[in-house]
Amino acid sequence: MIIASLNKSFNQVRYHFSKVSPNYINGQWVQSNGGVALQRKSPLTDEVVGITPQTTQEEFNQAVEVAKSAFNTWSEVPLPTRQRYMFEFQARIRDNVDKIAAIITEEHGKTLADAKGDVIRGLEVVEQACGITSVMQGETTENVARGVDIYSYRVPLGVCAGICPFNFPAMIPLWMFPIALVTGNTYILKPSERVPGAVQYLVDLLEKSGVPKGVVNVVQGGFETTKHICAHPDIKAVSFVGGNQAGDYIYENASKTFKRCQINMGAKNHGVIMPDADKEDTLNALASAAFGSSGQRCMALSVAIFVGESKHWVNDLIAKAKSFKLGAGHENVDISPLSYKELHTRVHSLVDSAQEQGARILLDGRQYKNPQYPKGYFFAPTVIDNMTTKMRAYQEEIFGPVLNVLYVDTLDEAIRIINENPWGNGTALFTQNGSVARKFQHEVNAGQIGINLPIPVPLPMFSFTGNKRSFNGDANFYGKAGIRFFTQMKTITARWKEPQDGYGLSTAMPTMK
Repeated sequence: MIIASLNKSFNQVRYHFSKVSPNYINGQWVQSNGGVALQRKSPLTDEVVGITPQTTQEEFNQAVEVAKSAFNTWSEVPLPTRQRYMFEFQARIRDNVDKIAAIITEEHGKTLADAKGDVIRGLEVVEQACGITSVMQGETTENVARGVDIYSYRVPLGVCAGICPFNFPAMIPLWMFPIALVTGNTYILKPSERVPGAVQYLVDLLEKSGVPKGVVNVVQGGFETTKHICAHPDIKAVSFVGGNQAGDYIYENASKTFKRCQINMGAKNHGVIMPDADKEDTLNALASAAFGSSGQRCMALSVAIFVGESKHWVNDLIAKAKSFKLGAGHENVDISPLSYKELHTRVHSLVDSAQEQGARILLDGRQYKNPQYPKGYFFAPTVIDNMTTKMRAYQEEIFGPVLNVLYVDTLDEAIRIINENPWGNGTALFTQNGSVARKFQHEVNAGQIGINLPIPVPLPMFSFTGNKRSFNGDANFYGKAGIRFFTQMKTITARWKEPQDGYGLSTAMPTMK
């Protein structure tokens, strides 16, 4: 059933995707014969709004076989031609940002403004794929020996696969298959079973862009589909974004079948507030990054470390958190419900655990009920202090609108806390002192560092470089690292001799002369 409460303007841009999400195999949307992987529920009403089926092993094998066959021709398509397909694809995405965002809001629950950001940040990677030719260049050295040249170039791997999370239904798939395709690979894409609609729309746009049948295939399902991807010997590389438990499983099991892995996992991102920071700018940044998207971002700032006298700013931060308007994502609100009920239960449990372990709940969002959507999975902004790094709410990724607050006397203490944390996705420092900023960026051990900005996700001319337990695998997402991940080097040593330069007979190890 379609959510009846969506307003007229929202309905005008909504894409009516299938209630039962189909697979996309060899250019056709086909219903799976498998069982039910998940009954999808509205974050606003707790009503069942769709079903994600579990792709069968036979259907999955068919998708891989189609992709494997398509690779033989797609990999031979000239690079500038593949690039032109990406130009057409990005234009179609740009023309349909509002429609894709509406799908995301309906399925996921996030605000329309946040959903548009989801699409646009993915679109930026497609735009990077449009400029692939110079990044794909190989290397050459002439005359390394008499009559001998060495040159190398990048070639695609074959069939690659992506396993997507629920929190970015458009951005993360667009981190994956466009770069894989433009570098000459074919693709098996598993959307999150919770939010498959955006991928369905994106693949329709890809098809309209002229990309041949079989180059991209979509397989629905839950963990069983993930296991199929890890085990299939014809899949050469796997990309994943999600939690550590799933990420560790994928890395371990995909590696057993000699796949390359690109695994982005959990995070606990710290923001460090120095007393000399621009107070208003800093508090706006903290509140936005902690509570935006209801905290359902792997780059959310979930820990604020107040250094010295900046601790007196906490009440002002709470006031900003209280000012956010909660409601349905398609309305003009700041914070919408969490995406699914089990996540709401888990966030509630983590806040409970902090209180039980002696933390102080400065702002409590556990009991919030939206009067228009009383069954919605709403969780209001929550601020907790008197925290320690030994508490469960600090040690686990919360993935909700909950900010942990720590107080320290010095920057060195803040850096030590961050460096001792097992995750390393990102961190941020707020200061007006250049030497303090330089010390921080030099000494802190996190993969992505923001100076006076709270969510330092790199633009796609760079790569997403989380480290420590936030990443595992061979190369990071997008940027130059993404190109390396989806290609391998082929190196040719060529000898074209002059008549007088013939080889003599010898069993010695050859050396270049």
